[in-house]
Amino acid sequence: MIHPTAVVHPGAKLGPGVSIGAYSIIGAQVELGANTQVGPHVVIDGRTRIGADNRISPFCSLGAAPQDKKYTGEPTALEVGDRNTIREFCTFNCGTAQDAGVTRLGNDNWIMAYVHLAHDCQVGDQTVFANNAQLAGHVRVGDFAILGGFTAVH
Repeated sequence: MIHPTAVVHPGAKLGPGVSIGAYSIIGAQVELGANTQVGPHVVIDGRTRIGADNRISPFCSLGAAPQDKKYTGEPTALEVGDRNTIREFCTFNCGTAQDAGVTRLGNDNWIMAYVHLAHDCQVGDQTVFANNAQLAGHVRVGDFAILGGFTAVH
């Protein structure tokens, strides 16, 4: 179900069973996989591909331009795998041309509130990021890693 107050660009690709909450905004180049649930007040923009069966909580910003002075609008991306839980107020930015050009989050991750994945981060599968874990640009985190609350990686 798409809430009547949600704004979904006609170019966005929504898989079967996708739900989008009130006041959420889904951009033109966004792809949402089957059965993904987007809560209220979420903004998903940029060249963003999110897989199936994800749960995205309110007030997240996914796929925005990277917070990098070198970024000048190049076509970069954010990719999120399947079966991730992304809690409130998380921010995941697209990549930059100076690296892979893509920020990636794998499958089956538990991402708690206020987590930031900066440009070009690569996160594996089955990780747990506690509240306020912050990754600066270009950080690599492997499978099964656990980051405690207020962990900052640069």
